[in-house]
Amino acid sequence: MTGGPEPATIIFRMPAGVERVDDAAETGRPADAPAGPPSPPTGSATATASTVSAAGGSRQAWRVVVGFGVVSLAADMVYEGARSVYGPLLASLGASAVVVGLITGAGEAAALLLRLVSGPLADRTRRYWTLTIVGYGLTAVCVPLLAVTPALGGAGLAVAAALILLERLGKAVRSPAKSALLADAASRVGMGRGLGVHKALDQIGAFAGPLIVAAIIATAAGLLWPALAALAVPAAVAMLLLFTLRNRAQPSPTAAGIRTTGSPAATSIPAANTPTTASTPAASIPAAASAPATSTPAAAGTPSVPRTPSVPRTPAVPGTLAARVTSATGLKSLPARFHWFAAAMALCTAGLVTFGLIGFHLVRAGVVATAAVPLTYAAAMAAGALAALVTGLSYDRAGPWVLIVLPAMIAAVPALVFTGGLPAAVAGILVWGAAVGVQDSTVKALVADLVPRNSRATAYGIFAAVQGIGAIAGGAAAGLLYERSVTSLVVAVALVQAVALVTLIRVLAGNRPSKAVP
Repeated sequence: MTGGPEPATIIFRMPAGVERVDDAAETGRPADAPAGPPSPPTGSATATASTVSAAGGSRQAWRVVVGFGVVSLAADMVYEGARSVYGPLLASLGASAVVVGLITGAGEAAALLLRLVSGPLADRTRRYWTLTIVGYGLTAVCVPLLAVTPALGGAGLAVAAALILLERLGKAVRSPAKSALLADAASRVGMGRGLGVHKALDQIGAFAGPLIVAAIIATAAGLLWPALAALAVPAAVAMLLLFTLRNRAQPSPTAAGIRTTGSPAATSIPAANTPTTASTPAASIPAAASAPATSTPAAAGTPSVPRTPSVPRTPAVPGTLAARVTSATGLKSLPARFHWFAAAMALCTAGLVTFGLIGFHLVRAGVVATAAVPLTYAAAMAAGALAALVTGLSYDRAGPWVLIVLPAMIAAVPALVFTGGLPAAVAGILVWGAAVGVQDSTVKALVADLVPRNSRATAYGIFAAVQGIGAIAGGAAAGLLYERSVTSLVVAVALVQAVALVTLIRVLAGNRPSKAVP
């Protein structure tokens, strides 16, 4: 049959314990129809072409995964280098522990809550690349400008707070769109493995940035502004790499693993600024409807995983506030299991004290000198890279139960960092970095596997917004509790993580199929 693209059929095996949610539009069959094995290709030539196409698609996917990893490496040198000294910088500008907690907590909240807007916006407009570039651009501009704040006198603290919030706004703008682009590529090489490799590259930059900052501070007699100004160099490199990736990431139909018979085929990577219409191939959606994929390829002879029947939810009454919010955010397209998981991770985020507060404590308590604070942050980022790789591989092999360690890790951080000397503080910082690595990689892998592929940016936005609520509440509470009693901070974090653990177990142990709107 000619006249249109014919998708190559690929079977993927889900991680153990994950029920894949895909809507009927992705498969072209009713939602309650069982998924049968694909028809084998006829003829040796067809089989060979299919194999070559799949290999080309895998190579292209790895190029996107590694490309984004290298961009993140350069960008993380910028904002992670700056974040490593947010506590000392704000303290030098006159901030108290409560103010440090509020500013850094509000920054993390802005980076998360505002994704509730940017995620659905990315899915509606299909401007994935535009939003990604704008977001990185904000970070590239705002971080080096922090270098001028010590020279502004009384206005320095306010300007620094505004720049920190704007830098986090850039994170909010780019993350859902970038995550959708990245998850689509990672789904073709193993969701946990792909996101783990990306996070490991990301963490190399997060490790190198604080080291550069520490070295410059040491040579500048303890001054912070020269180190912040020097971050303009990796900022420019990150933007150059991003534009290069954008120009090269659009795969050909053959490289994407799609066979054509005379007309352009949908690609696996969203096209920039191209809205999808009835006459436009779904190239701009971060999941080609004709080639659903999940995590790792199934072994020969392994049957495909049956799809979960779609059970409609009771719709909100038209015209009500609930109906308008549901429509605007895309909540109706996401399963209940996703929302419970988001709630569990919001509790984890609330309990994970910010490094701004950790750095503030290290300097005020005399645990380390100011110039050494970025070194401890670099060590945390190295721990995060290792944790991302280990848990990512475990996720693909053993399933999402690997995430059960996260609440315990978070609960251990304040007990180690705030109550002991240098060895305990270093151990707590390493655990803190490992927890951040798991949150930024393996947690996102489960989010991608819980929701329909064409709603991933929306899901990431909603997920981050719920985490943002936890971040701002946790940041403010941690600063207040730290000023009053370190013991109360340790106990409060432990209790919150106990609730998070129970909620997470409910999500992972749920036997009922996830509900989704067809």
